[in-house]
Amino acid sequence: MSQNIPSILQKIITEKQKEVSVSKQTLPLSIIENMIAKEQQPTRGFYNALIKKIKGDKNAVIAEIKKASPSKGMIREDFHPGAIAKSYEENGATCLSVLTEKQFFLGDELYLDEARSATKLPILRKDFIIDEYQIYESRSMGADCILLIASCLTREQMLMLTGLSHDLGMDILIEVHNLEELNKVVDIPVRMIGINNRNLHTFDVSLQTTIDLAAQLPKEILVVTESGIATRDDVSMMNSAGIHSFLVGETFMRHSNPGKKLAEIFKPKKITHASVE
Repeated sequence: MSQNIPSILQKIITEKQKEVSVSKQTLPLSIIENMIAKEQQPTRGFYNALIKKIKGDKNAVIAEIKKASPSKGMIREDFHPGAIAKSYEENGATCLSVLTEKQFFLGDELYLDEARSATKLPILRKDFIIDEYQIYESRSMGADCILLIASCLTREQMLMLTGLSHDLGMDILIEVHNLEELNKVVDIPVRMIGINNRNLHTFDVSLQTTIDLAAQLPKEILVVTESGIATRDDVSMMNSAGIHSFLVGETFMRHSNPGKKLAEIFKPKKITHASVE
């Protein structure tokens, strides 16, 4: 973990370490492995779904299901993950992202199960993954992709967690916030990198972050822009920079009809073909 990690992130990771320790005692890894072997269906292909949409000259939207956050507090009181997931699917979402972190984001793994049961879309488990136990846990709860946050992990940890995720059939989205983090992950064998436009120290958001960092990446890497997408102009700005994959949460979740807001911002139109093979 970086020495420059923001205090809120340090607090979340400290609590997550405690939570994982308790989970290992409550539900041993051997039981989870057995659950995976007996109960889980094949993953739905998170990365492939995004690429298929982009190659069809459309924007690929990862629509997030999120109840609250440490910086914004309660985002949505009227919270029904299954209904929200269905609304997203009906309005053009390519994939879903579901918060499962309980203490700071008021998430739950049950929300992921509800979303998966309500739709056929691939799902990203959005949490703070720091231990291989959570990789098995993610697979057992039906995740198709996991998030690894570069500021929370060493390069060695990311390599280990990435390899295990691949072994279990899940895709990986590695999230970075700045050039230092990008340099730490650039040679890790993943096909997607999420660029978060939010500065975790100041909480300021700048879409220029994605544009600047994406320019440092090989063309075969799928770039997902995260945070700050609120209007069609924001989408057009990203498209002009060659970015066609988006993770959007708060903008949708604050609207009375999240799917309708998705359709409003991402009204289908032809885009310049992305350079992703």
